[in-house]
Amino acid sequence: MRRLAFIGVLAILATIGALVYFFAGFYDVAGTTDQPAIVDWALATVRKASIDRHAIEQPTIALDDPAIVQAGARAYVARGCVNCHGGPGVGWAKFSEGMRPWPADLKVIARDTGAPQIYWAIRNGIKMTGMPSFGSEGVPDQEIWTIAAFVRKLPIVSDADFKAWTAAPQ
Repeated sequence: MRRLAFIGVLAILATIGALVYFFAGFYDVAGTTDQPAIVDWALATVRKASIDRHAIEQPTIALDDPAIVQAGARAYVARGCVNCHGGPGVGWAKFSEGMRPWPADLKVIARDTGAPQIYWAIRNGIKMTGMPSFGSEGVPDQEIWTIAAFVRKLPIVSDADFKAWTAAPQ
């Protein structure tokens, strides 16, 4: 019984210590400092679990259709995705270097993430990352699916193809 009481007291003290640490301003929220590794791990784990749980919608278009992928590339550029995430042969915008956490490298994300999860993240955004909700901004679901189709193909899109797909009509 004493052991349980001792554990309870320790838990209460740890909670009070954490509250003081965070709410008294000791935790540095500056974008110029790195977060502790445990915070990065916790945020990434919670983000993945949440997206996996909520990403239940299935594609309404043929994501392997080359015309859909090319339309997604154009929407990716038009909607400004390239500013934070870059693209084949295109670097990220300078301002994205100051974002914490860093914008996701979508070539890496695309290898291990399904289209419903990519669609969900684009449509709903992700808290505490700077990733906006394109659905809230009025981007139609069909267009979001084209962007998801493009992102899924990013690891194999050449610089030349991306440039040709996103070039202004002549």
